[in-house]
Amino acid sequence: MFDKLKALKKKYEDLSEEIGKPEVIAHREEWQRLVKEHSQLEDVVTKFDEYNNNAQALEATRDSLKHETDKELCALLEEEISELKNNAEKLEGDLKFLLLPKDANDDKNVIIEIRAGAGGEEACLFATLIKRMYSMYAERQRWKMEELDINETELGGIKEASFMLIGRGAFSKLKYESGVHRVQRVPATESQGRIHTSTITVAVLPEAEDVEINIDEKDLRIDVYRSGGAGGQHVNKTESAIRITHLPTGIVVECQDERSQIKNKEKAFKALRSKLYDHFQTIADTEYAATRRGQVGTGDRSERIRTYNFPQGRVTDHRIGMTIYALEDFLNGDIDSMIEALRIADQTAKLQQMD
Repeated sequence: MFDKLKALKKKYEDLSEEIGKPEVIAHREEWQRLVKEHSQLEDVVTKFDEYNNNAQALEATRDSLKHETDKELCALLEEEISELKNNAEKLEGDLKFLLLPKDANDDKNVIIEIRAGAGGEEACLFATLIKRMYSMYAERQRWKMEELDINETELGGIKEASFMLIGRGAFSKLKYESGVHRVQRVPATESQGRIHTSTITVAVLPEAEDVEINIDEKDLRIDVYRSGGAGGQHVNKTESAIRITHLPTGIVVECQDERSQIKNKEKAFKALRSKLYDHFQTIADTEYAATRRGQVGTGDRSERIRTYNFPQGRVTDHRIGMTIYALEDFLNGDIDSMIEALRIADQTAKLQQMD
């Protein structure tokens, strides 16, 4: 590990020198690439410097203890050595985390798909609530939200919906949300006060770039139709809604958010590229996923990942056994503590695989 850290520090120093050269600055694209690479190394190099400074302090303190005769000073030096040793262990752990392979999709925008599952109208209403939760979380992160498609019920529920969240690191934060979300509560229509259990599924896909997926026009069927909503809401008198079917895989995407057929088609193609990217990535990762099943971040969408219990005012993530007794705040977009816990659990699992 330390040989790798030394090599990274040398590379960081070389890049620091390179990006300051006038001839490099003159070539803007190359300069930007080097600056980005330099920035990506900064955290691990800073932490490595901190580790080395701590190691030097530890060695110096141990050397002082060897030559010290005063009992009180010796006690202080021994206490300092203990603190420095503990700090060394923590810094080494931090360095291991920083050396973990980065997910190439982490900085990408995300497309989120929500579908009502078991529970009829109650599941549809819960889907609306979860969509609102992600929308409010996006506001907290200062991300932009773009609607792609929505199929609403008469009572204001959602049978299915898809939308994009645009912001740096969106996928890195929300990638653990894929799976089955379960709600336990008393529906408004329940006269006996009985608790009902309903489910929805959430899929989180990284936005695929144009270059990543090659789509042959011959493999597509594109249909146009008039968009509409529940009770005649948002009905468009022109055929601006778009449905694209990828014939080889059977993947279908729809977009009716925009009044313009061209804009709907652009959004639909974005969604299609992301779905195809996810489809082929899943096939490629089948063997890896088998070894990671049951661990955080597997993306197994048939797995019940979380329960929202209204009578007890709690939300529990079953993958890490974490419960938060602030359900209302959570549903209002305050989900950072859960996301951070899932991230740490995922990194810990990956570190164990490295050992």
